[in-house]
Amino acid sequence: MLNIVFNLVIALAVWHWLSAAPRAEAAQPSVLDPAQVPHLSAEGRADYARFLLQPTPRAFAVAVDGTWGWAAAIADDPEETARRAVQNCAAWGGRGCRVYARDLSIVWPGLEAAPPRAPAAPLAGGRGWSLSADDRFLWHGPERARGAYLWAHGRSPGGADSRGAQPQPHVRAFNNAGYDVVRLDRDPDLDDTEAGAAWMRAALGELRRRGYPRVVAGGQSRGGWNALQALAEPGLADAVVAIAPAAHGPRGSPAQAWALEDLRRVVAAARARGTRVAVANFVDDEFDPDPDQRAAIFGQLASRTAGLLVLDRPAGIIGHGGGNDWRFTLRYGPCLLAFVEGRAAGC
Repeated sequence: MLNIVFNLVIALAVWHWLSAAPRAEAAQPSVLDPAQVPHLSAEGRADYARFLLQPTPRAFAVAVDGTWGWAAAIADDPEETARRAVQNCAAWGGRGCRVYARDLSIVWPGLEAAPPRAPAAPLAGGRGWSLSADDRFLWHGPERARGAYLWAHGRSPGGADSRGAQPQPHVRAFNNAGYDVVRLDRDPDLDDTEAGAAWMRAALGELRRRGYPRVVAGGQSRGGWNALQALAEPGLADAVVAIAPAAHGPRGSPAQAWALEDLRRVVAAARARGTRVAVANFVDDEFDPDPDQRAAIFGQLASRTAGLLVLDRPAGIIGHGGGNDWRFTLRYGPCLLAFVEGRAAGC
């Protein structure tokens, strides 16, 4: 019974942001519109809305009897993901299952529709960084978009290159509601904490200059930390979404000895009284030296910003990468959108 209630709540929340998304011309089917998927029941349309929160590659399959199935990010292989979607549809008894949607496109015969292409060239950049539109998300352009979500990746302790990494799935809630998604890609060889903060400020300034009506600074780990550092300059971002923010390495790193003091300095430097801030911490995060103290420090942002939401160790979501968990996306993706836009105070 609890699972049924949870699914209904999620479906209602997802339908809310779908109804707020820009509508395509009547003659052009939209991958965002569950009502255009042939043969689906109301339950199937609710599950299609959940499918739209999944990372790419992704595929949704349906049969003429209304059976459906979908798959996402199977070995990062688009063809295998599509095969799995058809198999999942067939496993539920569907006969003649075929793919309706792949990634951002409708491929069903007679309803084919492809989205506008995101700019291929970087929007801005400099030595060590670039601001790039992510073509795994729908693109609107600053004249039509509801806003821009700037995503900053983490920094691997081993120095791995994270440029081009797909933003976390909760960002789909923003994109599906009309936000353009852009990445702040950082060269690992030049990416110290203060350089990342400067690049974050420069990228946010560029999005402001381009005329986006709302600008969100988001990121995970070091990207989330740099997003919080942007609060020192009023007006750069309308909202910050920091997922497991960290800048001092995992347990055993000598830098963790001063991690809490550095966080206090970041919070004390915040001067963004017009900015709404959401922070997520997770259980058993090896980059978190003291979860209780960190939660208390984040709480001090309430008096320095326009609104604060702390998702402190949500049940069942574990580790530094908890923001990638499907449960985080379904529980909090639509809520984060509502909070950022001032339509909700909490989740």
